[in-house]
Amino acid sequence: MRRISAQYLFTSCGKPLKRGVVTVAEDNTIVSVEDNGGDFSEKANTEFYNGIIIPGLVNCHTHLELSHMAGALPAGGGLADFITSVREQREALPEEIVAAAKKGDGELTDEGIVACGDISNNSLSFSIKRESRVDYLTFIEVFGIDPGKAQKRIDGAVALAAAAAAAGLPHHITPHAVYSVSRRLLTLTEQHISPASVTSLHFLESPDERDLVRLRRGRLAESYLSLGVTPEMIDTPDSHLAAALGLSHLTAQLILVHNTFITAAEIQSLRQAGNVWFCLCPSSNIRISATMPPVRLLREASDRIVTGTDSLASTDRLSILNEMRLLHDALPEIPLDEIVRWGTINGAKALGKADMIGSIEPGKKPGLLLVENTDLQSLRLTPQSRVRRLL
Repeated sequence: MRRISAQYLFTSCGKPLKRGVVTVAEDNTIVSVEDNGGDFSEKANTEFYNGIIIPGLVNCHTHLELSHMAGALPAGGGLADFITSVREQREALPEEIVAAAKKGDGELTDEGIVACGDISNNSLSFSIKRESRVDYLTFIEVFGIDPGKAQKRIDGAVALAAAAAAAGLPHHITPHAVYSVSRRLLTLTEQHISPASVTSLHFLESPDERDLVRLRRGRLAESYLSLGVTPEMIDTPDSHLAAALGLSHLTAQLILVHNTFITAAEIQSLRQAGNVWFCLCPSSNIRISATMPPVRLLREASDRIVTGTDSLASTDRLSILNEMRLLHDALPEIPLDEIVRWGTINGAKALGKADMIGSIEPGKKPGLLLVENTDLQSLRLTPQSRVRRLL
């Protein structure tokens, strides 16, 4: 048994406990949580740390297989330029992709992430995820706006899902985004979504998405011209909201990623579905389009906010702590323990893993992290804040 305490204990299932004590069994199962009202009396074998103890972090969105593109893409060009750059530069030698993905997995581990929703378009990262300390949920991603290629795309996803199953990886087939799938491909993808599924969808990261799906024009539509896809060939769904609501009726949980240009009316409609989570990746949004997601608007409407890092192609760090700091800087009045819930228990619920991780409660194995170099007077993260694994 270990007894562990710190200046604050954020359990993600109740109020912050000043100098609370958590007792952990040898197999890292939480045995008990003590609220002593801040009156910590030193006891034998009690470890005390100067910082904040939180559960292990949950990253609801990344692309491990794009780790080899770290630092390779220009910043600030907007989503259309970013997608074009990814398309042009994502190919590399398999050993380079695997080596970078392994390094990325190590960074996720070092950053205290215990579970991760990871996008896969190929199987190169599967062996890494199988052996990792991070508990991955793999999203087999489908995209393609040419309806004539829809069957080929879904057949490829089914084959990749079979490879994930053979590797012992939990996985779900999921559409990339409303603007990047034809109606035919979305219909075929929906046939592989069940009430037991978790579904991920890139959602309104850029206003260019609306131009494409509503008007069949704009910067995203222009980016497809180099692939031989003309505006007349584009047959995507014409409503982001309708497509997302349609998916929400089919799946257990729907994670909408980015939401940078979502409207209040769309948030309200999606909130009412009851199983929609809004995943925020602010460092990626800042790098690609110099825009923060509408944190205030989302928080006022919903408590179903989760966090992700996106890939090293669009961010410098696979750090959920850094994402939480950016969100707290954007809306300082949010209590820190609320933002910690976004990066812990909310993420665990969105990925369907809350039975064992996400909160410090008896019977769970969430992992324990010490957040150091925080402002303990105002309970704020600082640029120097970091996490250290205690379990």
